Amino acid sequence: MAETEKKAAESYRLWLESPVFDEETKAELRALDGNETEITDRFCRDLEFGTGGLRGVLGAGTNRMNLYTVRKATQGLANYIRKNQEEKRGVAIAFDSRKMSPEFAREAALCLAANGIRAYIFESLRPTPMLSFALRHLGCIAGIVVTASHNPPEYNGYKVYWEDGAQITAPRDKEIMGEVNAITDFGKPCTMDQEEAGRLGLYQVIGPEIDDCYMEELKKLVIHPEMIREQEKNLKIVYTPLHGTGNLPVRRVLRELGFGQVYVVPEQELPDGDFPTVSYPNPEDKNAFALALELAARVEADVVLATDPDADRLGIYARNQETGEYESFTGNMSGMIILEYILSQKQALGLMPENGAVVTTIVSGKMSREIAKAYGVERIETLTGFKYIGEQIKFFEQDGRHEFLFGYEESYGCLVGTHARDKDAVAAVMALCEAAAYYRSLGLTLCQQMERLYEKYGYFQEGLCTITMKGQEGVQKIQELMEKIRREAPSKIGEYRVAGFRDYGKGVILDGSTGRERPSGLPKSDVLYFDLEGDAWCCVRPSGTEPKVKLYMGVKGESREDAKGKLERLTEAVRKLAEE
Repeated sequence: MAETEKKAAESYRLWLESPVFDEETKAELRALDGNETEITDRFCRDLEFGTGGLRGVLGAGTNRMNLYTVRKATQGLANYIRKNQEEKRGVAIAFDSRKMSPEFAREAALCLAANGIRAYIFESLRPTPMLSFALRHLGCIAGIVVTASHNPPEYNGYKVYWEDGAQITAPRDKEIMGEVNAITDFGKPCTMDQEEAGRLGLYQVIGPEIDDCYMEELKKLVIHPEMIREQEKNLKIVYTPLHGTGNLPVRRVLRELGFGQVYVVPEQELPDGDFPTVSYPNPEDKNAFALALELAARVEADVVLATDPDADRLGIYARNQETGEYESFTGNMSGMIILEYILSQKQALGLMPENGAVVTTIVSGKMSREIAKAYGVERIETLTGFKYIGEQIKFFEQDGRHEFLFGYEESYGCLVGTHARDKDAVAAVMALCEAAAYYRSLGLTLCQQMERLYEKYGYFQEGLCTITMKGQEGVQKIQELMEKIRREAPSKIGEYRVAGFRDYGKGVILDGSTGRERPSGLPKSDVLYFDLEGDAWCCVRPSGTEPKVKLYMGVKGESREDAKGKLERLTEAVRKLAEE
């Protein structure tokens, strides 16, 4: 028996024999007797508490999401909070519609309470951005969201936020990881009775008052409320929450702003952790829009919207007036529609700050560079992950150098305003629909407005493909692939000369012309980025949540067709680089 299998078998036996684990957990494990492959997978390692928290398949075992792994993570967080003497400020907790999300949220709250830390827990499921808002509104030191975002139904997860409302970043992420990983005995984490915790004031339920405050903050961001009222009978919107948390807040904000023709996909309206109508509840996946597009065709909708289970990502289709077909918008495209609308209207109304800034990630589309330049605002790039965009807002508040105007990333997430410090699909729906109403008043559809942006700024197109490498062997292969590309960085990729090579793992940028190195200016991360001639680029990085290598690429063409051809060729070249 291999060493990994031997250790897994021993851990499996301990779980069966230990009084720490309940009978239901043991019954699930007994059913695995003789299935060495499954036992090894469940016990080959502890589910890793990474820089964003936990994410994994539900089930019993050290390498699974369950009450015990959640309790362990929460105990580590509690230890960190107590070491920093911040326990009096409390922790806010939200959860989505996934299986076991309410139970995990309750377990986290009771673990915190047992450590003398007040837990504020939402009464029912809420979007992730509402947690970001609530913890700041309540003055909490930290926050927890129980969600696996857009992962398949068998997954759940656990994300940690800090007092600024953003997910934890360096050095705090590593410090909290250290506290969690230091707990090796599943019997050590604390818990207590909910009734007792409530009596002591350590378990407090968050009611609808936070919803009301959140909605008021969103409505303050509207630029042209009168335009919405003028167009409320003309703009038809189809929306699906994909069985997640967006249903109530999205419908509420649209209704209160005056959008009168909102059609919700009935089969996907109610929360359901099985996600019965979709195999993958991700608005990036065109299959997730099947029912919404059917409804859109029946009611002749102008815009079709979908939010993911925790309502931080927004996917969009818009009706092409000329063809009658619905065209999909990438996260970059919808981001540019909103960005151009915000900047153009703020400038027209004299509301543009002198030190305005747009924040995005290194793998997001580059049209924003041209838009920012056109309106005289700063464009700042961060590492991949919206937590780094949220972190920039904190920096802006600390040093006053910039005023945040908009943040976006290619993976269908954006943030309008600073009420939250994570991507907010509820706010994005509001902003996108306001923009659609405004452009409709000018006789333009969103498809026509997107074409205007291409004509004005250039035909930018971006792509993403992934290479999956599962299991422990896959982890090793991913590491070897990254080291090979790092060691043998090419001078040309496809038809493009490499103008610069950024090795964020080493924290350096190499100029392809001079051979000189300079600091990257960003935190170290296992990301390899190639600046290519002709405004093209590509990037390779391991996924932070799945056993995959992600390959990003972008081009600028003279037309849609030219950009499409360039992107196809570059994608093939980057995939070849990663598979050689």
